[in-house]
Amino acid sequence: MRRIVGIVLAVLLIGGVAAAVVAGRQNQGTSTATKTVRGVIGSEKAEFFSDPDVVKALAAKGFTVKAETSGSWAMEELLLDGSDFAFPASKAPADGLVKKYKVQGGPLRPFYSPLVVVAHRSAAEVLAGNGLATLDGKSRGTLRMSAYLDAARAKRTWQQLKGSSDHTELTGTVFVTSTDPLASSSGALYLAAASYVADGGQVAVDDAAVARTAPLLKRLISVQGAQQPGSDAPFRDFISGVGNPLVLVYESQVASLLLRGEDTGDLVVLYPDTTVSSDHTLVPLTENGRALGELLSTDKRLRELAVRHGFRPQGAAAEFTAATASLTAYLNQTLTGVRQAPVPTTEVLHAMARRARS
Repeated sequence: MRRIVGIVLAVLLIGGVAAAVVAGRQNQGTSTATKTVRGVIGSEKAEFFSDPDVVKALAAKGFTVKAETSGSWAMEELLLDGSDFAFPASKAPADGLVKKYKVQGGPLRPFYSPLVVVAHRSAAEVLAGNGLATLDGKSRGTLRMSAYLDAARAKRTWQQLKGSSDHTELTGTVFVTSTDPLASSSGALYLAAASYVADGGQVAVDDAAVARTAPLLKRLISVQGAQQPGSDAPFRDFISGVGNPLVLVYESQVASLLLRGEDTGDLVVLYPDTTVSSDHTLVPLTENGRALGELLSTDKRLRELAVRHGFRPQGAAAEFTAATASLTAYLNQTLTGVRQAPVPTTEVLHAMARRARS
């Protein structure tokens, strides 16, 4: 009898071990994130990291990302002890962070986005009628930067432009709303592009170059009054129908809205004929931060999701082109007719922003 009981117990024990092994394998197949990675990001990437599909894709690779938003330039003033990464919207503030934290191996650039100006159709048509823009259709065109800067120097108002009398909402000085260049990457890059055009196609390299265009850059900023520290709020204001009729944003913000099928109203996308592409640059402060940057750069699913949020993955134009094939009425997929202005060094950009805001 004891022998029979022993055999039964042995069978049950073996079965239990086998069940535990199977359960373990099942748990491995459905494991949740094992690393919590903390960092600070530009506000234009907040929707990407909060997207449930992005959260799921990261979890499948063993990551949970906890991120707070900040203006890209403002990140240099933050206390980042305990953070795994910083993810500003362009290379220049990232270079400052690399230097400050003595980052080995350099930063990573998973995706990028050119700067564009969103306009209400009435404003775009008036600009086009006065030689400040050209239109390729109802919802896309080109902002002629040299002509726009001439108008800024002359302090031209909407009322001085022919055709504006039919649009009572167009009043006051003609200007593009941008973000605070002392806090935000897009605002600083706006100044870099304007300086390049105003100085005859020369990138600013020293104090003398900054001084040559400082009065104009100050004019571009002072006419705006209070500025936001990030690009998300001005874009949301524009879409909701409040604020200035011309706003500088990232192309990714527009593309994301269009890809979601949301109502864009009378939005027109104006690509400056001289602009700057913003390389969203992840600065790894720990090994986990670097692993996250590499994952965002190489993982097929995460690259697809980056495109869904309007970003252009580095080294893969076809991914963006295919995803936005139905949106060419708004988006200049190949950036035809758009010249990329070189970006000054971090030190020169800081000096430029300070002079513009003084």
